[in-house]
Amino acid sequence: MQRNYRFRLYPTAAQELALTGMLGAFCDLYNAALHERIDCYRKTGRSLGYYDQASQLKAVRAVDDRLAGFSFSAQQQLLRRVDKSFRAFFARVKRGGKAGFPRFQTKRRFDSIEFRVGDGLTLKKDGRIGITGMAGTLKVKWHRMLPTSAKLGHAILSRNGGHWHVSFLVTLPDVPAPARELTPVGIDVGVSSLIALSSGRTEPTPQWAKEAAAGLRRHQRRLARRTKGSGRWKKARRDLARYSRRIANQRRDFMHKLTTGLVRQHTHFAVEDLNITGLSRGMLAKDVLNASWGLFFQMLRYKAECAGGAVEAVDPRGTSQACSACGSLVPKALSERRHDCPHCGYQADRDVNAAQNILLKSSFPGLGSSLRAQSTPDVRARLAREAVSLQGAE
Repeated sequence: MQRNYRFRLYPTAAQELALTGMLGAFCDLYNAALHERIDCYRKTGRSLGYYDQASQLKAVRAVDDRLAGFSFSAQQQLLRRVDKSFRAFFARVKRGGKAGFPRFQTKRRFDSIEFRVGDGLTLKKDGRIGITGMAGTLKVKWHRMLPTSAKLGHAILSRNGGHWHVSFLVTLPDVPAPARELTPVGIDVGVSSLIALSSGRTEPTPQWAKEAAAGLRRHQRRLARRTKGSGRWKKARRDLARYSRRIANQRRDFMHKLTTGLVRQHTHFAVEDLNITGLSRGMLAKDVLNASWGLFFQMLRYKAECAGGAVEAVDPRGTSQACSACGSLVPKALSERRHDCPHCGYQADRDVNAAQNILLKSSFPGLGSSLRAQSTPDVRARLAREAVSLQGAE
């Protein structure tokens, strides 16, 4: 099991200047490696690989004093990063999707370096971090400790709006999760209600983007009025980045609390298999991006796995139109937010009814596949009774 642990760094002014210089040197190396690949293909028709460029790294370090002072293995990781970007490009071309050729990076946007723990980045006994080529050690805010049984692999040093972080990729031993009673639940995600559970609970979507729109517009206008590259422009850019980071932190904090609560209450989750990328390009793009369904599914999946549960994505087709109590088709327009079945009389919130159908489509033990679910009206009736009783209690 692999997990990522992220911590805040607090470098001094001199250390921050050194870190910025290191990012600049690595950015130059990235662009040089990219240029060499393009130039070689144009002149010879041959594509360079990672080993072709890694074999030249010692010679490059011999003539570049900046690179010579930094970690050799970190520069190897950078060349692997270039190679990975080209492999991803060719894979997209092969699939017939949008290609997206690897691009040159600017030093202002080149914000991360990957190290090997113990080779280029070391953990000191006093809880600080040492980086090859940088004087002194970096202060770390250990808001939680790394597991004692964890095997440290890679560490990524990153810069985000003036803040510095280090992320450790750790490998944890597979420890059997404590036995829990099977409590599956279906989840329907939406725009007005972020989630609707098959049990009848709904969670409204916080309007992060709408609440922050006025402040964001004010910061963007302030930045536009400044002369690009000036001191006041840099300060306005930092303020804008800080404001955007605050919105992102609010969204991430909410998602962490929501998914943690769900994992504590349920073991298995049936969710919709959505094309979030496609939905984010439609007429509801702003609302879809504000809801952050992808972040929600990502957090829910890894937390459920850690707790011994599972997340299953099912085909969402028909879940909004079918009745979860009797299985009859009840066509509804998008504006109709209530499910009222004329065949069996079952009434529920539209999203709750969809969540119950999503659960019935899952293959969790005791519920069966979608074909078996159609022939088990007792399961549908039980879910309907639970939703009705919950609504009455509210």
